[in-house]
Amino acid sequence: MLHIGIVACSTEGAALCYRTISLEGAQVLGPHDHPEVSLHSHSLAKYMVHIRANDWAGVAELIMSSAEKLARAGADFLICPDNTIHQAFDLVEHRSPRPWLHIGREVAKEAQRRNFKRLALLGTKYLMEGPVYPEALRTAAIDYRIPTKEQRERIDRIIFDELVSAQILPQSLAYYLEVIRLLQQEGCDAVVLGCTEIPLLVTPESSPLPALDSTRLLAKAAVRKAVEG
Repeated sequence: MLHIGIVACSTEGAALCYRTISLEGAQVLGPHDHPEVSLHSHSLAKYMVHIRANDWAGVAELIMSSAEKLARAGADFLICPDNTIHQAFDLVEHRSPRPWLHIGREVAKEAQRRNFKRLALLGTKYLMEGPVYPEALRTAAIDYRIPTKEQRERIDRIIFDELVSAQILPQSLAYYLEVIRLLQQEGCDAVVLGCTEIPLLVTPESSPLPALDSTRLLAKAAVRKAVEG
């Protein structure tokens, strides 16, 4: 089996990804089994310095630092369970020491497989306003909608003030569900949980729309790749 390298950014999202790899591995390989996994993380604070400055080259250097360390640890391929920093992906992929799975492309594949036509996109304001999903979904010929500016700001605050620190508040869940319902009225037939922490708050059972959990979809794709070799 191939060795999975996780380039982590936020703690809770990386933990969910690692946990999913372990659980999915057991489903595929048998009790308590999973592919070999290594994880490296610079602090979220270091990433945010560059993200807030719109310095995606700086973000890319942090990703590359983790990628190189994971390659030396024996990783055969890499994943990053953080949607926002995929905005630096094009600055990394061509010079990376190992190949990658792209979180947005995995979500697009699943949306295509399930025949969704228009996705509601939730995530940090950088993600909702950035190119990561528009590019991935365009290739798959899938439409999307994002919340209003005011909604994007509040969704972003909830992520950074609460979710990245594992604070799960009922009023925040109610707000996310309200936004999803409004996007459903705009013709969206599924919602992308495009921040690695949102699945801690919004579950498939609570969501008014079918949920595309980017973290778990990436982790499951990594297990498949590791097992298939």
